[in-house]
Amino acid sequence: MDQRSAARRTVPGAALFLAVVTLATTCTAGRGVVGTPGAAGVRDPYFPRLGNGGYDVTHYDLALDVDDGAGQVRGTAVITARATQDLSAFNLDLTGLDVRSATVEGRPASVNRAGDELTLRPDGEVADHLRRGRTFRTVVRYSGAPRTVTDADGSREGWLRTEHGAVALGEPAGSPAWFPGNHHPVDKASYDVRISVPEGRTAVSNGELVSRRTKSGRTVFHWRTSEPMASYLATVAVGRYTLRHDVTPDGLPVVTAVDARVAGSSAVVPARIPEVMEWGARTFGPYPFASTGAIVGLPGDAGYALETQNRPFFPGPPDMGLLVHELAHQWFGNSVTPASWQDMWLNEGFATYAEWLWSEEHGGATVREHFDEAYEDEANWAFPAGRPPGPADLSRPPVYGRGAMVVHRVRQEMGDDGAFFTLVRGWLTAHRHGNASTDDFTAYAERESGLDLTELWDTWLNGRSRPARG
Repeated sequence: MDQRSAARRTVPGAALFLAVVTLATTCTAGRGVVGTPGAAGVRDPYFPRLGNGGYDVTHYDLALDVDDGAGQVRGTAVITARATQDLSAFNLDLTGLDVRSATVEGRPASVNRAGDELTLRPDGEVADHLRRGRTFRTVVRYSGAPRTVTDADGSREGWLRTEHGAVALGEPAGSPAWFPGNHHPVDKASYDVRISVPEGRTAVSNGELVSRRTKSGRTVFHWRTSEPMASYLATVAVGRYTLRHDVTPDGLPVVTAVDARVAGSSAVVPARIPEVMEWGARTFGPYPFASTGAIVGLPGDAGYALETQNRPFFPGPPDMGLLVHELAHQWFGNSVTPASWQDMWLNEGFATYAEWLWSEEHGGATVREHFDEAYEDEANWAFPAGRPPGPADLSRPPVYGRGAMVVHRVRQEMGDDGAFFTLVRGWLTAHRHGNASTDDFTAYAERESGLDLTELWDTWLNGRSRPARG
C-alpha cells in the first residue's frame, strides 16, 4: 500500500469474539457429531475476529453478477478447504451481504450470523465426515449492496463505488464486503473469479484472463489466479477500462486496465512495467507470479494505491516511485505475506527501500540521502516500526520510513552489498508463496549473516527513541 494515503484499521471487542465462539459451540451441542466448532478468528493482535480456525482454504471459485450501477451484486462462492481439526461447525467472514443459502458437501447447512461472522453447521451426516485432513466443499449464495468499510484511520475500503462502476480493495479487512471466506493473510488460496457486467463495461481481477464472453447484453470476464493469494490482495474493478495485453522481453504477460479518461496520461504505466519487472528480478530474484500489470482508475476512486496481486490498483496515473513501490510488493507482501498484521513493516519497509534503490540506480537521490531524510523526519519516530500501537497506525510513517531504515541498517551491518542482496533473495525464496513473521526475519538475517543483530532490532526496529544515526 502507498503510505501517502493514510493509516488504517479498527479492532472489534473481545466480548463479541467470545460470544461468537459460544454461539458456535451451542449450535452444535446435542447433535452427537464428531468434532468441535472451528474458532471465530485467529487472534491477530489487531484484528482478532479476522480469519477462522479449523480449516484451510485451498481454492475460491467466485461468481459475481454486478448490476448496471455496480451497487448490487448476486454472488456464489464455492470454497474448497481442508479441515485442520475434526469439525462440527465452522465460520466464514462476511460483512453485510444477505446469505440466501449454504451447502456443505452438497447438503444444506444451517447458517447463524453474529455481526460479520457466519457460523455454518453441516447436517449430522456431513459433519461426521469433516475429519481432520479431509477436503470439503462449501457453497454460499448471497446478494445485496456491498458495503464500503471505513477504517479506524478514516480510510475507505471494501466495495468502493465509482462513476462507472466499483473497485474492491481489501487491506486489511475489506474483502468480506464482497465475498465470504477465511479473511486473514495466513490463509492463502488460489482463485477463479467470474464477473458478469453489462455489455460495454469491463471487469478486471487478479491473475490471468481465461475468457470473455458476451451474451444477451451481459459480458462475463473469467480471471484465474493459480498462485496462493491472501484475500486482502484480491480485487474486482468494474468500469470503462481499456484492457491492454503486452509481454516483457522475458515472456512475462503484462495486463493493464486503464480508465479511458486517463489513458493518455497513463501511457507511462504499460511502457515502464517491463523495465521495473526486469530490475526487480535482477535485484530481488525471480518474479513470483505468472503475470503482471496494473489497474489505473480515476483520481477519487480511492484514497490510496494498493498492491493487489499481479496488478496493483492506482487511483489515477502513478509516478515512478509509486509504481516501483507497488510492484515491489509483489515480492514483499504478496509472495511473502505477513503472518499477522503486526508484521506489516516487512511489506512496507522493503517496498519503500525498493523505491530508494530504484532512485539511486536511475539518477535520483541516493539510498543514503533517502535514509538521512527519513532519519530527520520526526514522523518516523512516533512509534516502533515493529510494534504499531493499534490498527489505526498500520500505515503511518514508521511502518514505511523507519521500516526502510531497518533494512538499510542490516545492509550496513553486513558491510557487503553482495552478501546483503543474497540474503534478501534467499529470504524471498525461503518463504515464497507463504507467510512470515518479524521473528522469522530477524532469525533468518542473523543466521544467514552470522551476526548478532540484537542491538539493531532493539533500537531501530523496536526502540522507542531515535538511536544514533549509524
